[in-house]
Amino acid sequence: MARIVKKFGGTSVADVEKIQNVARRIKKEVDAGNQVAVVVSAMAGVTNQLVKYVDDINRLHDAREYDVVVASGEQVTSGLTALALQKLGVPARSWLGWQLPVHTDGVHGKARIADIDSEEIIRRMEQGEVAVVAGFQGIGPDGRVTTLGRGGSDTSAVALAAAIKADRCDIHTDVDGVYTTDPRIVPKARKLNKITYEEMLELASLGAKVLQTRSVELAMKYNVRTQVVSSFTDEPGTLVVNEDEIVEKEIISGIAYSRDEAKITLTGVADRPGVAAGIFGPLADASINVDMIVQNVSLDGKTTDMTFTVGKTDLERALLTVEAKKKDLGYSQVTSDPKVVKVSVIGVGMRSHAGIAQTMFTALAEKGINIQVISTSEIKVSVLIAEEYLELAVRALHDAYGLSGE
Repeated sequence: MARIVKKFGGTSVADVEKIQNVARRIKKEVDAGNQVAVVVSAMAGVTNQLVKYVDDINRLHDAREYDVVVASGEQVTSGLTALALQKLGVPARSWLGWQLPVHTDGVHGKARIADIDSEEIIRRMEQGEVAVVAGFQGIGPDGRVTTLGRGGSDTSAVALAAAIKADRCDIHTDVDGVYTTDPRIVPKARKLNKITYEEMLELASLGAKVLQTRSVELAMKYNVRTQVVSSFTDEPGTLVVNEDEIVEKEIISGIAYSRDEAKITLTGVADRPGVAAGIFGPLADASINVDMIVQNVSLDGKTTDMTFTVGKTDLERALLTVEAKKKDLGYSQVTSDPKVVKVSVIGVGMRSHAGIAQTMFTALAEKGINIQVISTSEIKVSVLIAEEYLELAVRALHDAYGLSGE
């Protein structure tokens, strides 16, 4: 007997027929003798509609009431899923975030989970009852409903798996695993049987949409074996596991990309201590996340050019922020470019193999693709390029590292 958490996203529970299909999948797990907890998202499109309702009332809304409204989508799905299971003869009960409860901090709209009371849900599961938990939601210190931000149901599922000491957390989605890159760009992209937490974290943070970044962070922290698997086929998925579980590690596991990039360049900035803090401090105060950074010092050593990237949606606010500080920073000009993308190669094998970056740079150069910014970590190399070269770059790199399937 195993204890398993199964999470189903919005496309998996998009209508009553799909919810009934989900119930049949859960019943198979129960019939195999396993204890099962289920985490569900809202039906596809429902959260967007709820957000629109809030914005139509007041775009400058109270975040606490926003959470009350948008959390209702998962409430509906959890109840319907429990009813579908009961119809199949499977004992089931729905649970909302405040009923477990899932304790979070008080940051409405993007709360973080502090802990989950799991004693009662474990007792019910041991009696053979399936727990159907509404994802994406919890309860704050003030007793108000909170939500975890976009993709929060993945985080709910992994956190629940950690709390109940599950043997595995299955993330059911509309893809059947983690691929070496986006199969829509590279049809020969290969599905991975296993990938490390670190690699998956990099892929998620660098643009891959398969898993939400915070859910991977939790899985890594609490060593939760997580599987990405299709809701619509019985094909085996991709296991996200500790590095020790992978015997033969790939040098490069995947190519990720992000279209959500915008570049800002400040020219003629005085080259003196405290300038970087003067630029990036106000951006941080405005809750604008800065990603890639490159600095070029002039030959006379008196001025420098500073280039950095932010999310496309933050570009306007970032420009207003740095322009407001022009007098303090003393730069001569600010320019921006939203027509850029970030392409990254990821693999734990980089730690023990030289020449990975050189292969990347050579492959891009051979296609005439200019690199604007470079950033690296122990297991990834990222470059910023013009957006029109995205697909060409991904295909070239996929071939350069020999990642295509047979």
